[in-house]
Amino acid sequence: MRAAKLIFTTAAMFMSSLVHGQIANPSGLTGADPERNVITTAMPFLLISPDSRAAGMGDVGAALSADANAMQWNAARLAFVENEIGASFSYSPWLRSINVDDMSLSYLSGYYKISKEQVVGVSMKYFDLGNIFFTDDGSTGTNFAPKEFSISAAYARKLSDNLSASLTGKFARSNLFGNYSNNNAAAPSPATAIGVDLGLFYTKELLFNGKDSEFSSGLQIANISNKISYSGDDNEQFLPINLKLGTAFTTALDPYNKLTVALDLNKLMVPTPVEGDTTTATLLEGMFGSFGDAPGGFQEEMREITISTGIEYLYNNVFAVRTGYFYEHFTKGGRQYFTAGLGFRYQVLGLDFSYLIPTTQNNPLAETLRFTAVFKFEDMGIAKASVTE
Repeated sequence: MRAAKLIFTTAAMFMSSLVHGQIANPSGLTGADPERNVITTAMPFLLISPDSRAAGMGDVGAALSADANAMQWNAARLAFVENEIGASFSYSPWLRSINVDDMSLSYLSGYYKISKEQVVGVSMKYFDLGNIFFTDDGSTGTNFAPKEFSISAAYARKLSDNLSASLTGKFARSNLFGNYSNNNAAAPSPATAIGVDLGLFYTKELLFNGKDSEFSSGLQIANISNKISYSGDDNEQFLPINLKLGTAFTTALDPYNKLTVALDLNKLMVPTPVEGDTTTATLLEGMFGSFGDAPGGFQEEMREITISTGIEYLYNNVFAVRTGYFYEHFTKGGRQYFTAGLGFRYQVLGLDFSYLIPTTQNNPLAETLRFTAVFKFEDMGIAKASVTE
């Protein structure tokens, strides 16, 4: 039984690595840096950037202007949407650079403004991990297509003219093994989680160098949820509970040109792995203890913070060019990549595209493409679409 559980756990962690495009020892060689101590969680797909605007700006999103994709990054942004109704659909083939042709990520989101101060939003994320052959002896076994999805509903409200807050309820399900079972153990079961996201958003219009500008900041704690297990209660894993702090500054260069710069900091609020020790921390112990449990002390805690930076240039509210950079310390996974993106608007429809460029060779995330369509409507009638708001 214990051997089977180890197999199931190892498989789940491997899929987690595929999702993030990282492994604990990328060289696969002995003598790797002993400081590497990558944090792994269940359902890491919950943190994947689904929309092309944010992905094209280095995965920033806590404080960007409001749109339907705020459901992923900080639902409190929804309280400042200008249109009554909005929706977005995103699609991304996954790991195509390593010849995987059946994995993909899909994301659907939308919102409805029920009053001047209140907005409700919904979203669904679906991660298809393609087809996997499970076997015991290398020759016989069964095929299965692992899948994960989450469904979220949010309520956002203005607390003042400049400040808003949000509460998001979330249901997530991960089915990684199907009906596969080891001869010596019961089959693992799909895992489900019910959790919440909390968000705050502040925005203020101001003059900068005599030009109309806007400063925004945001905070989100995502995926606060029960621990889950695929193979028994004694082998529970944390979800990727994530603390996000972000800021964005937008200024008009002239009547036709606008520039946005943004910065996000992220930290997982889950226990740091300790060699030879399996954590039994509760949800709250893990969350609050995560700020001081790294075996390497304060230096390692700081290494667990990822940095996202992005820039967006917008011409005449029609054409957008974006770029960004994402940094994660090599001891915590080593994801480091540049991003680029484009955005267009035509009547009711906005279209966004993004492209990922890793800083290292043979990175499984290389050449990742994302496609997003954005819709915005007023009173279910004449539409007003934008790729940037």
